Amino acid sequence: MLYALVKALTALLAPLGTGLACGLLAALLLPFKRYKSAVAISAVAVLWVGLWSTPWASHGIRRNLEANFPALDATATPSADAIVVLGGGISPASEDNPQPNLHDAADRVWHAARLFRAGKAPRLVLSGGGDPDRRSVSEAQAMKQLLTEWHIPESAMLLEEHSRTTAENAQMTFKLLQRQGARSVLLVTSAMHMRRARALFEEVGFTVIPAATDHGAQDTSRWPWWRKWLPDTGALEGSSRALKEWVGQWVI
Repeated sequence: MLYALVKALTALLAPLGTGLACGLLAALLLPFKRYKSAVAISAVAVLWVGLWSTPWASHGIRRNLEANFPALDATATPSADAIVVLGGGISPASEDNPQPNLHDAADRVWHAARLFRAGKAPRLVLSGGGDPDRRSVSEAQAMKQLLTEWHIPESAMLLEEHSRTTAENAQMTFKLLQRQGARSVLLVTSAMHMRRARALFEEVGFTVIPAATDHGAQDTSRWPWWRKWLPDTGALEGSSRALKEWVGQWVI
């Protein structure tokens, strides 16, 4: 129930969700002849969604989240007791799709493999559960399948298959690694997600070395002015993910 509530609130707080909610509120005001209020709320909804659809706003908020977590070559990354890669970059196989499906954040799995091959830790923890309503295989299993095909030894992989949120990633991974005597981790996740993820992993007792990947923000300062303000669906999607991270930091 809590998981569903979090998902619903996340959707509502995204620019598109907020815009739709405002549009619905404006429509509900019309039967009461609150025309000025309805027009004002509709205008706010259009401006809100329009703003976060622009590359200027989208890349700006993403740059703010990613600024402290630059990309590092695997060989230049410090060593740790374990490499922990968070789910979010791959969908397990399902009835509709018999093969795992890679997303934009699949860089996480790729970077974890690079770190392991560079000898930065003796074990890899794959952290990610599954959606019981949609699939029976966990995301950790899907990552294991991909890493095995990349010739990472199964004996080096530990699976945490029950988490569905970043907080659960941290809590369940700590229990798993506590039995191994591991306390320092190379945390592999998207740069935009790293600030919140690091705080949650440190909160449970880990010494965290960020190993950020999947950097998406671009410097738009040299773009033509019109391109910065031209609405784009990719920019809107990026803004939604960034706002989710900001809200998530407030409720840690």
